[in-house]
Amino acid sequence: MAGELGRSGRGVRARGVTLGGLSFFHDIAAVEPQRIWDGVVARVVHGERITSAVVELDPRSVVPEHQHENEQHGIVLSGSLVFHIGDESRELRAGALYRIPPNTPHGVETGLGGAVVVDIFSPVRDDWQTLAREASRQPRWPG
Repeated sequence: MAGELGRSGRGVRARGVTLGGLSFFHDIAAVEPQRIWDGVVARVVHGERITSAVVELDPRSVVPEHQHENEQHGIVLSGSLVFHIGDESRELRAGALYRIPPNTPHGVETGLGGAVVVDIFSPVRDDWQTLAREASRQPRWPG
């Protein structure tokens, strides 16, 4: 079966199916970063029904208040940020989870250390599929 380890201990390659140019398995460093806003880049994978992204926010970056039709779930992997969702604001650190219902205004501000988060959107973020690619660089996560 694709993805299982053979007797040699090496992985068996997945056959024929790719999503967004990726096989079923890939290293985050091989996913080209895309510029979302100034100081914010994401390594994005689009599926059939969801978009997932590892998002790197530079120190003192701002994601302006916005809203979209997509439900958004996320987890802070490193650093800290102040998240504004609807009428609520909270400082979040590594391990914190957040959920943003569809069409809910939200924005983010990072401090001196910036942050790295994972965002998951449903349905697919069609508006992110055409964003410009950034020059390849090492991801900030994992360390």
